[in-house]
Amino acid sequence: MDIGFIGLGSMGSAMVRSLLRAGHSVVVYNRSANKAEAMREFGATVAREVCDACRGDAVITMLSDDTAVEQIVCGDHGVLGCVAPNKTVHISMSTISPALVRRLAERHAELNQNFFSAPVLGRPDVAEQGKLFALVAGDQDLIDWMKPVFDALAQKTFVIGDQPPAANVVKLSCNAMIGSMLETLGEVFALVVKSGLVDPKAFVDVLLSTILATPTYRPYAQHLLDHELKPGFRIPLALKDMELALGAAKEINVPMPIISLIRDHLIEAIAIGYGELDWSALSLVAQREAGLPG
Repeated sequence: MDIGFIGLGSMGSAMVRSLLRAGHSVVVYNRSANKAEAMREFGATVAREVCDACRGDAVITMLSDDTAVEQIVCGDHGVLGCVAPNKTVHISMSTISPALVRRLAERHAELNQNFFSAPVLGRPDVAEQGKLFALVAGDQDLIDWMKPVFDALAQKTFVIGDQPPAANVVKLSCNAMIGSMLETLGEVFALVVKSGLVDPKAFVDVLLSTILATPTYRPYAQHLLDHELKPGFRIPLALKDMELALGAAKEINVPMPIISLIRDHLIEAIAIGYGELDWSALSLVAQREAGLPG
């Protein structure tokens, strides 16, 4: 298929390479042109303007937050002004608020443009392997048409419903659960280490074979043991997602006290200098609070 791809962070770049390996033709656009140019060697075509990436079967937006998506989609010469009615599908794969997705769906519908939401679960290394999990919501016919795209990107595609914001509610809920696990993991790891009775490796071996023996959770326990906190999902992005989850909850009066605590600990992590680390560094906050070296 002919795919436009807008947003070439670590996730977006890995996803583009998976699409290219699967034989799709990909036109890439990024506000920082050097990231787009880096995709040439993998076979991508570089777009000079947003519109150049909006002329194929689909254009995917994979951007960092609501503000970036609004600028690229709704701004001057943005996606809304470029996509042909009833032709190119805009697939929003960014982790953004359900409220914004609802507005995007309405704006596209007013212009007779095709749109659905498809955020993904997985880290950049998983995206590189084409093994993400896609959470898709929107018109079933459009989703079926785009099946070759998701076959290239994801090991499984979950169709959440026909309302695009539904996919983003699920994505934010999943990230909130990962955040809850990281908070708890940091606290119990501090308990084990400070007790002086347990080899941390023995404890992590137990976790990896039992409680955390899932593809999503396993890497985090290993990162904690190895003290491997290089950015995969940086703390500011994690903070953004927790705030989006809290915002969505506030709209419908759902209290989330645990997620509020995690949000505060992520802010603390940034304040003490961990902002460039992976959000596994939540564990360091728990260790500092326990009087252990961070």
